[in-house]
Amino acid sequence: MKIAFLDTKTMGDIPNLKDLEKFGKVNYYATTNPSETLGRCLDQDIVILNKVELDRSIIEKCAQLKLICVAATGTNNIDVTAAQEKGIRVKNVVDYSTNSVAQLTFAILLQLIHNVPYFNNYVKLSKYSRNDIFTHLGPSFSEIAGKRFGIIGLGNIGRQVAKIAVAFGAEVVYYSTSGKNSNPEYPRLELPEFLATCDIISIHAPLNEHTRNLIAYPQLRQMKPTALLINAGRGGIVQEADLTQALNEDLIAGAGLDVFEKEPIQADNPLLKITNPQKLVLTPHVAWSSREARTLLMEKVIQNIEQFLEGEAGT
Repeated sequence: MKIAFLDTKTMGDIPNLKDLEKFGKVNYYATTNPSETLGRCLDQDIVILNKVELDRSIIEKCAQLKLICVAATGTNNIDVTAAQEKGIRVKNVVDYSTNSVAQLTFAILLQLIHNVPYFNNYVKLSKYSRNDIFTHLGPSFSEIAGKRFGIIGLGNIGRQVAKIAVAFGAEVVYYSTSGKNSNPEYPRLELPEFLATCDIISIHAPLNEHTRNLIAYPQLRQMKPTALLINAGRGGIVQEADLTQALNEDLIAGAGLDVFEKEPIQADNPLLKITNPQKLVLTPHVAWSSREARTLLMEKVIQNIEQFLEGEAGT
């Protein structure tokens, strides 16, 4: 069995990457440019990838290819229809990063609320040592307890975020982007009421026809001026230029983003030129990537290969 992993750099240093070798010869590539993709897939039985694109022109030329394993949940970088037409299985991975994403969601939120770097620097730069009282009432912060915490995307990650929010003492509500999802644990609100009443909004939805540019300037204008917005779902759900304008105009109190419309973020992205950078926390699409989550992701890729091979042996 010949296997190629086209972008191992997206997995980082994990302990079980080499477990793939029990299936046969494995070619590991840190990254793969579009011009290199076909040559690295041509004579392979199994191709593993995270973000490398496999379009119809490549898939149709890979006569030996039997299985495409996506080391992620989304399969939008694969021409699944072309693969199906050639009898090539496409298998993705779900529910590997729930705890990781939920944890960073609150790290971002707490950074927005507490501005820990300010207080850390206040002490380390010897300002606190010169204080005339025991405390320093600098930038004020509030508590999550008693706030309305709104979630967009109440899947595995959204529900985990909801549990943590409840533990902090927040009132959790949610908005269903499709209008079809129902969860009896929390009140479901329509978007106008959701935007107008939530103190914190946390996005954990996929990017689709219901969510693309869901939060743009008109929606940001509906939010409380004290509200905080977090997007740990997908770039493209929040309109970045509109968010920049809203923050500059103090329409909302702050925002945190782990995902962007174009990744890596473009140098001319307006978010990088915001008037008050303290109102914005940006992280480079890392919420999913705790060491535990990446190890579990690899474990599930291996399980997908095992299940495929067991199926092949039974035919």
